[in-house]
Amino acid sequence: MMKKISGAILLVLIVLCVYYWSLITYGVGQGLGQLKIMREARPVEEFMKDPSFPDSLKAKLKLIARARRFAIDSLGLNDTDNYKTLYDQKGQELMWVVTACEPFRLNEKRWDFPVVGSVPYKGYFDREKAIKEKEALEREDWDVSIRNPGGWSTLGWFTDPILSGMLTRSDGDLASLIMHEMVHATIYVKDSSDFNENLASFIGDRGAEEFLLKIFGDTSRQYRTYAFEDGDYRKVAEHMLLATRKLDSLYHAFSESDPVIVKKEKKQAFIQRIVDAIDTLSLSDGQKRSKRFSKRLPNNTYFMSFKTYESKHDTMKDEWIRTFNHNLRSMINHYKKEYPSL
Repeated sequence: MMKKISGAILLVLIVLCVYYWSLITYGVGQGLGQLKIMREARPVEEFMKDPSFPDSLKAKLKLIARARRFAIDSLGLNDTDNYKTLYDQKGQELMWVVTACEPFRLNEKRWDFPVVGSVPYKGYFDREKAIKEKEALEREDWDVSIRNPGGWSTLGWFTDPILSGMLTRSDGDLASLIMHEMVHATIYVKDSSDFNENLASFIGDRGAEEFLLKIFGDTSRQYRTYAFEDGDYRKVAEHMLLATRKLDSLYHAFSESDPVIVKKEKKQAFIQRIVDAIDTLSLSDGQKRSKRFSKRLPNNTYFMSFKTYESKHDTMKDEWIRTFNHNLRSMINHYKKEYPSL
């Protein structure tokens, strides 16, 4: 009897392994990639004591330590071992994130994973694997893009190091990034990437603002630089969110009988107008944002990214003001109780 039971269990395990083989191999690859980074990361103290490590970068490490402490003590984000080590990227990218969207609908592709649930992106530590994923999706007629994230959170499952590439950011942008990722290790809702990313972005942005005001003051270079950067980004985000709604209306106007070539032409012309209109925004740095699209126009994944990260920003800001009286800690505590991290 026991042999029959053991044989049945083994058969079930084999069937499951075959069925979920791609997911298993993907998970193993990601786990090994993350473990490699963790293993090779060194304590921040070693870099601070290293006379050959630039003083300008030591200043960034000090800023991260202060921002991290502020996020824990003043905002109530979870205290973990994250961002106490530094991984030297040696100028190389580490992660390639693939996103996909239907070509004539703002309907993103989602990948299902154990524990974290459904998410609209798939990360790789191997560039070639990301490219193969992109090409496979393109053969299925998805709009696809690959981006290199400035950082990511393992939701408390691993110890997240500081990445050397983060240290090129301005003080405010760096503080916002660290707090953004700390939110993910504090509050997480399964199958709700829009909520998770919007909340992390909102708290990261407003938390960085509070941090800079407290540490440097409202007349400081650090705060003023961030205020301009944040203000410019908010204008661009609002422009893109409005454009996304208009693009969605265009797609709804398409009929099944419309030739694909006609749909593509109308889509490209509409996106070109969206891109051209970016330069009509009044931005503090005076730069023409349309230049980044001079060689290739964005596809639907670009517009969906604003929905994922920015579409709930105004609603959350209103809630922060009206419900929590500008108290970010109270807002965070509320969501910590309602949606504890994994």
